[in-house]
Amino acid sequence: MGILESIILGIVQGLTEFLPVSSSGHLELAKAIMGDESLPSESLMMTVVLHAATALSTLVVYRKDVGEILAGLLKLENNASWRFALFVLISMVPAAFVGLAFEAEIEALFDKNILLVGFMLLITGLLLFLADKAQKTNKEVGPLNALLIGLSQAIAILPGISRSGATISTSVLLRIDREKAARFSFLMVVPLILGKIAKDILSGDLSSTGGDFGPLAVGFIAAFITGLFACRWMIALVKRSKLVYFSVYCFAVGLISILFVSLFQ
Repeated sequence: MGILESIILGIVQGLTEFLPVSSSGHLELAKAIMGDESLPSESLMMTVVLHAATALSTLVVYRKDVGEILAGLLKLENNASWRFALFVLISMVPAAFVGLAFEAEIEALFDKNILLVGFMLLITGLLLFLADKAQKTNKEVGPLNALLIGLSQAIAILPGISRSGATISTSVLLRIDREKAARFSFLMVVPLILGKIAKDILSGDLSSTGGDFGPLAVGFIAAFITGLFACRWMIALVKRSKLVYFSVYCFAVGLISILFVSLFQ
C-alpha cells in the first residue's frame, strides 16, 4: 500500500469514524475502488492503526471529560464521573465478547465484501432516519441503556453498520439527550480500540502482519487530524438534529454498492 493510498484511507477513516456513515464500510469501499491488493491480515492492520488514530483524536477533543472521569475513578467516589466510567465498562461487554469469540470470522469480513457493506449501509440509513424523528429529551445514560447501546456497538462490528450511527441512534431512540448520546458514543469505543491494540501487541499479531511503517504512519496522521475536525462537527450536527442527511447518504451509497456488485461482478 502506497503513501497516497494511506493518506486517502486516513482521511476517509477520520471523517467516517465520527460521521454516522460507517468507517469500516467506507474503508472497504475505498480499498476496492483503489484496487488494493493487500492480504486480509495487512488490510486489517491498516484498519486497526487508523482506528487508533481516531481514538486518539477522541481523547484530545474530550480531554477535559476524560480527565474528570479518571479523577473520579481514582477517588473511588460514587459521583457522575465514576458512574459514567461504569456505564462505559458495561457498554464494552457485548462488543468485547463478539470480538474475542468471533475474531477470525470478523477478520474474513474485511476483505472488500462490497455486497455486505451495501446492505449494512441500508440498515444504518434506516437507523439514522428513525433517530432523526425521535423527540428531544434530557435523559441521562443508565446501566440498562448502556448495555443496549453496547449491543448496538457489537452489531456495528459488521462493515457497513456505522458504529457512531448505531450507538447514537440507539441512544436517541432510548430518549437520551442528543449531546450526551454523542459524548457517550465517542468515548465508549476508546477502551475497546486500545484493548484491541494491546491484545494484538501482546499476541504478536501486529508484528506478524507486518506492513511498511511509512504508509501506516502517514495514514495514522491523516486520520488523526481529520478526526479532530469531524468529531467536533458531528457533535454540532447531532445537537441540531441533522441525522436525516446522513440517512439519505447511506441509502444512496448502499444502493450504489449493491447495484455495482450485481452489474459488474
